[in-house]
Amino acid sequence: MSKKLEMKFLNETGKTITITVDEPKGALPVEEVDDAMDTILTNDIFFANGGKLVSKKEARIVERNVNTIFSE
Repeated sequence: MSKKLEMKFLNETGKTITITVDEPKGALPVEEVDDAMDTILTNDIFFANGGKLVSKKEARIVERNVNTIFSE
């Protein structure tokens, strides 16, 4: 099973921009993710098509489980 942390932001034009971290460490406290997102916004680290990131929208852990039924 693979895990990803998705941090979603809004940019200056209102478009949702997603930053993904593969295989984040175990249980991520909400405060740590929130602080990391604040740091990204405060330091203007990323620039996306449509301008700089201006606000947090959502953060979530996405888990994907693949069960192969048939393979040659």
